Amino acid sequence: MKQICYLLLTLSLALLSSCEELFEYHPNQIKLNDDERNLTARNLARLQNQQPGDTLHLLVMGDTQRFYDAASAFVDAANTFPHIDFVIHQGDISDFGMSQEFRWVHDIMKRLKWPYLTVIGNHDMLGNGRKVYQQMYGDFNYAFDYGHTRFVFIDTNSLEYNYNGQVPDIDWLSKQLLHQEGDSWEQAIAVSHIPPYDDDFDTALERAFHRTLKESERVQLSLHGHIHGFRADFRYDEEVLYLATSTVKKREFTYLKVWAGGYSFDRIAY
Repeated sequence: MKQICYLLLTLSLALLSSCEELFEYHPNQIKLNDDERNLTARNLARLQNQQPGDTLHLLVMGDTQRFYDAASAFVDAANTFPHIDFVIHQGDISDFGMSQEFRWVHDIMKRLKWPYLTVIGNHDMLGNGRKVYQQMYGDFNYAFDYGHTRFVFIDTNSLEYNYNGQVPDIDWLSKQLLHQEGDSWEQAIAVSHIPPYDDDFDTALERAFHRTLKESERVQLSLHGHIHGFRADFRYDEEVLYLATSTVKKREFTYLKVWAGGYSFDRIAY
């Protein structure tokens, strides 16, 4: 009888273990493997091992949320390109901020041939999402240089901070765009989830955000997601183009080329 009970217990534990990856005991549970942590730093390290050319080739996508089939199809389409320097995920990796959602998307994105970098979206801040993002990717605000261009990734999810006047962090943004003598970068591109003209962006900081980009005299382009549609316009003047890329649900992404002093972009359906 004891042997039978032991066998049943062993089988039960085995079943629970096999289901562990499918279910979370609590929606706010954070469970990450070692290779699912510090992904921003890991992908930046991969970038440092690449040699950028005079023209950078980037793919911009985002708002994956629950659209896993569309995200997987994006990776398939992206991998048909002969060369991409890196991929930008424009935020809303998850829908409800649950760690398993982040993990499912990373399982898809890690099939890319190239590094991918993310900016946090408003949906990524729901539930325990802020902690998940920090552990899985890293800082909400970060910047790096790649070839002739500095990329500045910044949290613009003002609504999630109750419009406290501190998000986006304009002072931090200004410092990242301050060109120092001897710097290798010549221009900068801003990357954030929510564009400054959206209602979820703090209206008190809208003009300050644009003014900071413009007055740096280094930014011609600002990249965004969130609106679930493609939009490219000079919202405030002719100095900075605000380019929003559609959700993967619509099976679209942006193919961006960047060279010293200029850029071009194509809207790609897949």
